Amino acid sequence: MREEISRVLTMVQEGKIDSEKGAELIQVLKEKEKEPAVILQKPNNQQYLDKTLKIRVVSKDNDNINVNVPLKLVKAVLKTGHSIAASIPQSEKYVKDIDINLLIEAIDSELVGQIVDVQSANGDSVAVFIE
Repeated sequence: MREEISRVLTMVQEGKIDSEKGAELIQVLKEKEKEPAVILQKPNNQQYLDKTLKIRVVSKDNDNINVNVPLKLVKAVLKTGHSIAASIPQSEKYVKDIDINLLIEAIDSELVGQIVDVQSANGDSVAVFIE
């Protein structure tokens, strides 16, 4: 909250808002701080965990890969699988630039749709979806 009040004071100082409006904004910020915190609970995410992580690799040499993995399994083995794939010379070039933490965050946020889209200069592509 201190940061927000500081921003309001800076706006008053720079003449972007008048002191009356600044006082109003600071009062609203103080009242907002007094409100009890509302804890939001996520609904049962069982339906979300029934979805599938889909990985599509398309190479210009026609070495295409399609992988479908249930989300129930994905998070448990994500880090282990990435480190294994990164240690295999044939797959290292495909997984070295994938941000595993981004994938875990997408699962935790119950994201749906395309979450990774990589196009290489030589025409290879990697796409990751949650559907």
